[in-house]
Amino acid sequence: MRQIVLDTETTGLDWRNGDRVIEIGCVELLNRNLTGRHFHVFINPGRGIDAEAVAVHGITEEFLADKPKFAAIVDDFEAFVRDGELIIHNANFDVGFLNHELSLLGRPKLDVLCGGVIDTLKMAKEQNPGKKASLDALCDRYEIDNGHRTLHGALLDAELLAEVYLAMTRGQESLIMALDEPQPGAMEVDGLPAERMPVRVLRANDAECEAHVANLAEIAKANKGLCLWLPPEAEAAAA
Repeated sequence: MRQIVLDTETTGLDWRNGDRVIEIGCVELLNRNLTGRHFHVFINPGRGIDAEAVAVHGITEEFLADKPKFAAIVDDFEAFVRDGELIIHNANFDVGFLNHELSLLGRPKLDVLCGGVIDTLKMAKEQNPGKKASLDALCDRYEIDNGHRTLHGALLDAELLAEVYLAMTRGQESLIMALDEPQPGAMEVDGLPAERMPVRVLRANDAECEAHVANLAEIAKANKGLCLWLPPEAEAAAA
């Protein structure tokens, strides 16, 4: 499984207003391990940079004056991310900007080039509703050292996000490992698991079924009848 953790810096907040990408940083994960391969480039946007953006990332027009245009680096960028699954924090922002850059050159967009996108911002909000979900907040939550991050930077943020993503999904990794490993006490024949014994099915008795329906009726009552699992006759009674 090849994944690319990606971040960008831009001239402003909206590509629809003419803002452009000025930095791309990517690091590679292979089977959930950092490979050491990365892609990092600064880009001359051919336009000014908003003062608010400079305050965030510290990249100035003077610094970018001798840097390549996006057209000069697009082949290398596509080669690095091709067929990988992208991992991005606030994916709509970065994907929108990169798709705009690609479309200006008549190149395929990321959904054609890559094997999907994971948005860690959305993931963090689903895992911890109501809690802060910025990259800095997630570094604090998972005890990842980001003390050297005084300004935003695409490669640095991609490296931090890779560690955050691995921490956020560590339970998934252990689940996959558990599925691959033989169960304790399982018999083996010629090194392979023996045929499993039939699974014993324990069905609910009448009293348990009645208690279950009553519980669903309480849920339906609290949600004004909106309970997907309530039997029709009980639903009518709850209404």
